[in-house]
Amino acid sequence: MSSSTSEREFLVPDESILEVRELDAGYGDLQILHDIQMDVADGEYVTIVGPNGAGKSTAMKSVFGLTTHMGGTVTFDGVDITGQNPEEIIYEGLGFVPQNDNVFPNLTVRENLEMGAYILDEVPMDAIRAVYDRFPILEERETQKAGTMSGGQQQMLAMGRALMLEPKLLMLDEPSAGLAPDLVDEMFDRIDDINDSGTAILMVEQNAKEALRRCDRGYVLVQGENRYIDTGDSLLNDEQVRQDFLGG
Repeated sequence: MSSSTSEREFLVPDESILEVRELDAGYGDLQILHDIQMDVADGEYVTIVGPNGAGKSTAMKSVFGLTTHMGGTVTFDGVDITGQNPEEIIYEGLGFVPQNDNVFPNLTVRENLEMGAYILDEVPMDAIRAVYDRFPILEERETQKAGTMSGGQQQMLAMGRALMLEPKLLMLDEPSAGLAPDLVDEMFDRIDDINDSGTAILMVEQNAKEALRRCDRGYVLVQGENRYIDTGDSLLNDEQVRQDFLGG
């Protein structure tokens, strides 16, 4: 049986790069998250799954300062970022790729990547080269307007832009959403490669089975609260989790 939140101490990494403690958050006066606990270790791959409306994306947005903070703390790489806005958080080495509106449609691929380094005095050419090496299609489409690209290509561009600052943790909100079935595995493979290169991943994903199969640890959220915390494999093999959240 997978661990309930009362047993979570056993599953907290020895050294977490991200520590979320007793987080309450929402939008305006509407509270969505209740006492959320979450950790990501340096270089770890963590997935958040759960039913629609569980607060998965809200949890990720709350880490990045995009919701109303109502209580608890968020610490990243030893720095308390609770309540900070995204413009401040990005300096700490945390990148975020939202599900929607994640590229500048009227800018070219190259211009989108350069926007990813806007906080720097000059665009690092080695970072652009690294993105092109990781996503060759982006180099082929360097002068193409982002809004004319396919959904999969736009998703690669959004991840590439987030990688321009070489974040310690990359947060991805539903990266496979809207992709053709034959592109989903490719997208997951790209994320695996990013993680294998040393970047920690925190991901919300609708394709729960595949996400849990690939990740180190998973969190199951239900109605804005932690329900299960365990390794990806343990959650996949837990009969109750499979029946309630993974379609059997």
